[in-house]
Amino acid sequence: METKDFYYDLPEELIAQHPIDKRDESRLMVLDRKTGKVEHMIFHDIINLLHEGDVLVANDSKVIPARLFGNRPGKEEKIEVLLISQTEEDTWKTLVKPGKKMKIGAEIEFGHGLLRAEVVDIDDDGVRYIKFKYDGIFLEILNELGEMPLPPYIKERLEDKDRYQTVYAKNLGSAAAPTAGLHFTKELLKELEEKGVKIVYLTLHVGLGTFRPVKVTDVEKHKMHSEFYNLSEEASEIINKAKKEGRRVIAVGTTTVRTLETIAAKGEIKASHGWTDIFIYPGFEYKAVDALITNFHLPESTLIMLVSAFASKEMILNAYAEAVKERYRFFSFGDAMFILDR
Repeated sequence: METKDFYYDLPEELIAQHPIDKRDESRLMVLDRKTGKVEHMIFHDIINLLHEGDVLVANDSKVIPARLFGNRPGKEEKIEVLLISQTEEDTWKTLVKPGKKMKIGAEIEFGHGLLRAEVVDIDDDGVRYIKFKYDGIFLEILNELGEMPLPPYIKERLEDKDRYQTVYAKNLGSAAAPTAGLHFTKELLKELEEKGVKIVYLTLHVGLGTFRPVKVTDVEKHKMHSEFYNLSEEASEIINKAKKEGRRVIAVGTTTVRTLETIAAKGEIKASHGWTDIFIYPGFEYKAVDALITNFHLPESTLIMLVSAFASKEMILNAYAEAVKERYRFFSFGDAMFILDR
């Protein structure tokens, strides 16, 4: 299986540059993974596709303003630092641009010295580990100096930072939003609960894997980076009960899928936390997820491979071709897809 097998043509103008005015008015493609049949709806219509007893599982990770711009002390050259994940107190795994000059011991300052940093380690992939020094509370300083780490395909400035957060975002730690959840409003979630849909949350902090393309020809040789996850006792009990009773477990987004399938691979879905580098591609056997709400993903990405494992590569690429034909909006601020058994 080769990476190029997951390529599709996408006109650049279909890459959404900004969120629509109301979250749940984005378009929704409904894909029957048994037949390949496609229907076109509005996201709010999902209330008619979810049933009493369904369990909707979403990722409540919150994006930190993880993009920092600084300079080396006494030099004007701008240094960009993207925080990926915290490894210990005040030390972060990061991507640095330009990186080649930033050797171990190199220093960076941000906000005229309000925040200072030193490169303390470099791994084989060129990832820099940076230790910060500051006076005060780190997250408050980060909120003042940092910017939202929007994907590189979004060229327009985001005026409202909250639009790159889900309405249920709670636990700080992601370098990118779990974007399938951006379509939900508080009102829609309330309507679903009133219908009898049980909504539970887990946490997976989106990290480096989101920013790294698949560079190998052979899909199976790609190595995923680890991301931290947590599933509570209460959430695991609700999910397990649903599975035992034959009720649907519906994942909101690929990050939720990766967490649930990581835990399910060990047997029963139990409260758990840790790090996952699970890589899901065609041939993978799903054990936890019965239906999936997701966005439209980049060609040749690990995410389009994951959804191709949930339906089939042919079915997904046909659906994507239909989405292009119908002028859907793609990627983070784009439209949604609901993959289910009708």
